[in-house]
Amino acid sequence: MAKRLIPTLNRVLVEKIVPPSKTNAGILLPEKSSKASVLNSGKVIAVGPGARDKEGNTIPVAFKEGDTVLLPNYGGDHVKLGEKDYHLYRDEEILGTLHD
Repeated sequence: MAKRLIPTLNRVLVEKIVPPSKTNAGILLPEKSSKASVLNSGKVIAVGPGARDKEGNTIPVAFKEGDTVLLPNYGGDHVKLGEKDYHLYRDEEILGTLHD
C-alpha cells in the first residue's frame, strides 16, 4: 500500500532532482561534472495549508505541487516513503522557484 504524506502548517514536501550519472549514449559522467552543472533543485510533491498569524488567519504557502524550486545546501528533514527519498522544508527555507 502506497503512503501519501500531507505536510502540516507551512511545510513543503520536495523530491530532490538528481543529475544523470551517464549520457544518453551510455557514457558515465564523473561526479564532479554532474554536480557542477546542476543547481540544488527539487520538485514540490505536496504542500501544507499554511501557517497561522496572531489573529488565526491562514498565511498560504508560496509554492504549489509541481513547482521546481531552488533548495538550500543544508536543512530540511529527510523522509523515506516506500523506496523514495523526500525532504520536508518550511516555506521560508526554500530559496525560490525555477522557470525555463
